[in-house]
Amino acid sequence: MHYNVEPLRTTQEIDDFLWAVSQARYGERNRMIVLVGINTGLRMSDILRLTVGQVRGRDRVMIMEQKTGKKRWLFLKNLKTELGRFTRYRATSEPLFCSDRGGALTVNGVYRVFQTASEYLERDDIGTHTLRKTFGYHYYQQTHDIAGLMMIFNHSSEQVTKRYIGIERDNLERQLWDFKLGV
Repeated sequence: MHYNVEPLRTTQEIDDFLWAVSQARYGERNRMIVLVGINTGLRMSDILRLTVGQVRGRDRVMIMEQKTGKKRWLFLKNLKTELGRFTRYRATSEPLFCSDRGGALTVNGVYRVFQTASEYLERDDIGTHTLRKTFGYHYYQQTHDIAGLMMIFNHSSEQVTKRYIGIERDNLERQLWDFKLGV
């Protein structure tokens, strides 16, 4: 099987994925992971390092990205209500996303949840990077600001960013859709 993680390109795909992850044992937690990922563009390792105290009641928060070591603002205003409800009865020192064994959930744990959800949806292109790619894809579709997206993702070129979020593939498919010779 060829495995290539893709963004969720439509609101229907996003809604379907949110439904699918919600079907598991910790559905509310899984749904919140997806919402944080598609609204911030964070890598999964950074999402899982967040604590309740960092996000509860906050419009934005400064974090240090694990992979790059760079500081980055997270804008949480649009998730404030959902995060408030999700963290209401929890201690500020707790990980935002806990495992069933206590402590922070792992990237592998999220991967397993996503694989189960992708089986429900009969897809083989969903992984932990799907959320980051979904954020990038929709950010670009709404703003057409590739330079801003490059800065958010810390990418070195427009081509890298466009390839990462699947824009090059979309453009190629659109161009080839009605292309034919000798037929």
